[in-house]
Amino acid sequence: MKFLNTLLQKTAPLFNKGGRFEAWYPAFDALDSFLMGSRHTTDSAPHVRDAMDLKRIMILVVMALIPCVFMAMWNTGYQANLALQGLGLTSPAGWRGTIMAALQVSCTPDDPLANLIHGSLFFLPIYLVSLIAGGLWEVIFNLGRGHEMSEAFLVTSLLFPLTLPPTVPSLAGGSRNQLRHHLC
Repeated sequence: MKFLNTLLQKTAPLFNKGGRFEAWYPAFDALDSFLMGSRHTTDSAPHVRDAMDLKRIMILVVMALIPCVFMAMWNTGYQANLALQGLGLTSPAGWRGTIMAALQVSCTPDDPLANLIHGSLFFLPIYLVSLIAGGLWEVIFNLGRGHEMSEAFLVTSLLFPLTLPPTVPSLAGGSRNQLRHHLC
């Protein structure tokens, strides 16, 4: 970590005001504060003087959301497996069925791991699209405005897919004319 800290401190003048890469300061500052912690501290009242800053709080919020994400993935997989069982299907069609067959995962609602994996095949594509889109716009707007990068987009990108229905079209899209296509 000392090597990384030294490297970041040596390259910091390139990104500071008047440096060669001054326009990229918000991206450099985000990387620096994510890896090494914020170098900006509060020095006046009424703030509590400890190591916590807004970025660290956002990281804690993301960590607190992880159990919610696992529960959402399990529940989505459980509901999808129940629906497949009710339709008399043994496996979902489409790319989710291909992945589950490759992993040799059954589609029984009684198997918690199968529910989690099946649910993750619904959640993860939506989360990745949300994370990439949110991160991209965060970088574009903060570079344009000269503001620091914030980890708030991590919280937003995690909360947003939790509020969407699991069958929302992602980049791959898919046929929506049959019920079983919504379940796979």
